[in-house]
Amino acid sequence: MPPSPVLKNLSSPENGAMAAASVSGLAVASAATQGPSPGSSGGSGGFMKFVKDCMSGTAGGIAVVAVGHPFDTVKVRLQSQSITKPIYSGAFDCVKKTLAWEGVGGLYKGVASPLAGQMLFRATLFSAFGESKRWLGTNADGTTRELTNIDYYKAGMMTGFVAAFTEAPIDFYKSQIQVQILRLRADPTYKPPYTSVVECVKSTLKTSGVRGPFQGLGPTILRNTPANAVYLGSFEVMKKKMAEVKECKVSELSAPLVIGAGGFGGVLYWLCIYPVDVIKSAMMTDSIIPAERKYPNMLSTAKKLWGEGGVSRFYKGFTPCILRAAPANGVMLYTVGLMQSLLY
Repeated sequence: MPPSPVLKNLSSPENGAMAAASVSGLAVASAATQGPSPGSSGGSGGFMKFVKDCMSGTAGGIAVVAVGHPFDTVKVRLQSQSITKPIYSGAFDCVKKTLAWEGVGGLYKGVASPLAGQMLFRATLFSAFGESKRWLGTNADGTTRELTNIDYYKAGMMTGFVAAFTEAPIDFYKSQIQVQILRLRADPTYKPPYTSVVECVKSTLKTSGVRGPFQGLGPTILRNTPANAVYLGSFEVMKKKMAEVKECKVSELSAPLVIGAGGFGGVLYWLCIYPVDVIKSAMMTDSIIPAERKYPNMLSTAKKLWGEGGVSRFYKGFTPCILRAAPANGVMLYTVGLMQSLLY
């Protein structure tokens, strides 16, 4: 039986217009691969470096969404489906049914939000990381010093907190679109309140004003702060150590080594905070109308999720998440490095 018009609309990658708009610049991800050293000069030279970093970040941002978004769609659906009447028995069943019901486009549900938001998110994430490293590498008298290993973890922690305020709205809109198909499949009479990111934005602003897009901000901060400390800190330290072993500069590391470091850092990111991400997904996929929310805050959400399945409930969608972590992060950071080598 062919899918209904509503399902077709929900399955589309949110229209090419928004995706095309995102290509104008998805952000400064190059700071993750090298980043300016403490005390680096500004002026026109600094501005040109910023422009080149933006171009490199754009390529990296597109790469991570292209590789990672299908895994993220599966993760969110497994996290958000009913415990008593699940639609999917596992990650592979979710992929199989998504392709059968919605085609390849179903795996890219809500892709417009992360694509359109990459410019702001990556710029915030990696500019904050660069500034944090410069601040930590500057002494009280204005002189600079080489960063220690622990400094990279501190910079990652500071970065995670700042970046949460841009990532939260992006994740919220993406999750709201991804979960609509679940509700429609669970209840054939269900009428999606919106079938595109644009409609979702309008609905949330109308319902809750400027606070609407920040539904789930609390767990995003709780997730991002330690996770980015581990992710960015480990990535930088691994590159530094590998360069010492190879007796070369960090910028001269081979593609497999950079991809491996980025992939390993990405896996560490999720291993240390995954249960918090489940709480975040539950809150972000909840009703946008405050009075109708099942998960109004982190504490009540954690209690209700525990009641639904104990410890195992906090690891729903873990498999696709971990499968995504290595290739998505590895490819992103390698792409950024490749663009940098072409631009510099």
